Amino acid sequence: MSVRDKLRSLFNLVVRLMVLVAVALLSAVTTIRLSIRGRETKVPNLVGVPLQTAEGAARQQGLDIKVEDKLYSNLPTGSIVSQLPSAGTPIKIGQHVDVLVSLGPKNVAVPEVVGSSLRAAEISAVQRGLTVGDVAQIHSARGAAGEIIAQDPPAASGAVRAPAINLLVSLGSAAPAYYCPSFTGRPLAEARAVIEKAGLKIGQIVPVTNKGGIPGTVLSQSPPPGSKIDSGTVFDFHVAQ
Repeated sequence: MSVRDKLRSLFNLVVRLMVLVAVALLSAVTTIRLSIRGRETKVPNLVGVPLQTAEGAARQQGLDIKVEDKLYSNLPTGSIVSQLPSAGTPIKIGQHVDVLVSLGPKNVAVPEVVGSSLRAAEISAVQRGLTVGDVAQIHSARGAAGEIIAQDPPAASGAVRAPAINLLVSLGSAAPAYYCPSFTGRPLAEARAVIEKAGLKIGQIVPVTNKGGIPGTVLSQSPPPGSKIDSGTVFDFHVAQ
């Protein structure tokens, strides 16, 4: 065999060895990747779940639960408030999920806010970790305008878990209302006397030529008879001349 043939044979052998090594490396990498993927799972949703139940759910996925802290919340005592990683995140089996656990709602003493202003009630509520809930307003003689006349829950209820105080605020006493009398056909002077005696005012007086009417009598009026009037009502008249 010539030297050239020997070199060709050696070259072919080296090429075959390199191909075999490449195939072996590719197979090893594929096996490792498949092995790694086989050791992964997805984080279950634990928020709102009791801690003991969450530990069981995590254990089924090959995971552990690590309680990072406990805090007050509106969730029941012992429930998971938040988790990290979040639900659905891929994670290696054997890792742990960090969670915050609820201590339940914080009991607070309800302040007495009846008799105070809405702004003062808001400040008092915030200082105790509460908020102002529904606010209703009505006319009432029980308090001046803007004054709180009722609250729920009341201060006498002591410590509660409800986060909000509902308030009833006075608009002050309602202005008295009356029904407007009819002045049509009556002398303007008579209508004026009645109106001024009631503490009301007359606005425009428009003279109207009316052959069938007695001069100085009211032909029409505003507001009309039977309508509701109050202390701010102003009367306008059309008067025969």
